[in-house]
Amino acid sequence: MSNNKTSGGFNFIVSALSIVICLVIGIVIFKFFLGNPSNFDADGPEKGHPHNFAGIMYKGGFIVPVLLGVFLTVLVFAVERFITIQKATGSGNVAAFVGKIKNLIAKHDMKTAIAECDKQKGSLGNVVKEGLLKYQFVENDSNMDKEAKVHAIQKALEEATALELPMLSKNMVVISTCASIGTLVGLIGTVVGMIRAFGALAAAGTPDTAALATGISEALVNTLVGILSSALAIIFYNLFSNRVDQLTYAMDEAGFTIVQEFQTSGK
Repeated sequence: MSNNKTSGGFNFIVSALSIVICLVIGIVIFKFFLGNPSNFDADGPEKGHPHNFAGIMYKGGFIVPVLLGVFLTVLVFAVERFITIQKATGSGNVAAFVGKIKNLIAKHDMKTAIAECDKQKGSLGNVVKEGLLKYQFVENDSNMDKEAKVHAIQKALEEATALELPMLSKNMVVISTCASIGTLVGLIGTVVGMIRAFGALAAAGTPDTAALATGISEALVNTLVGILSSALAIIFYNLFSNRVDQLTYAMDEAGFTIVQEFQTSGK
C-alpha cells in the first residue's frame, strides 16, 4: 500500500494563528474604521452621536470587535474548507468518475481504471487506486485463499479511507463552534448595551426617549452581527458536511464495486 494522502487544510498552529489574526483584524476594524471620527458629530467617537451605521456599530461596545473576529473566522475557514474539499474531490465530476470506474471494473480493465484514478487525483482517486492496486496484488497471490484476499482488499480500502477522512473533516469544528457562539456573544453584547442604556437613563434623572432609543439600537447591533455570523457558519457547515458525505459515499460505492467484482470473478 502506498499510503499516499491528499494534503491540504490548516494544521493546528496555523488554525490557531488564523483565529488570533481574525480577532486582531476585528479590533483594527473596530478602532480605525468604525471608530473613525467622520462617523460621528463634532464630539467624536466617545461622546458624540453616530450619523451612519458604522458609527452605530462602534457604539455597540467592546463585544463588537469580538463578533467581527468571529465573522472573519467563519469566512477564512469557509474558504479553507472549500479549497481543501475541492482538492479532495479531484479534477473530474465525482459521479462520472465513479460510474467510469464501475464500468472498467466490470470489464476487468484494472490498468485503465488505475490510470483514471491518477487522472482524477484527490481523496477519491487515492482510495479507489489503493483498492485496485490491492486487487491486482492479491489476485496473483497463490498463498492466500479467496476469503483472505477479499479481506485484504477491504482492509486496504478501509486504511486508505481512514487516511483521507480526517483531512476532509479537519477544521469543521471551528465553523461549528462559530455557529454556536456567534449568537450567544451577540446576546451578551446586547445585554451589556441595554444595561448601559438604562443605567445612563437612570443617571440622567429625566426620561429621554431619544437617548433610550439610540442606546437600544446600538445594543441590538451586537445581536445583528452575532446572528449574521452564526447563520453564515451554519450554512457553510451544512454545505461542507454534505460535500464530505458525498465523497465518503462515492468512496464506499467504488470500494464495494471492487470487492464485489473480486468475489464474483476473482481467483
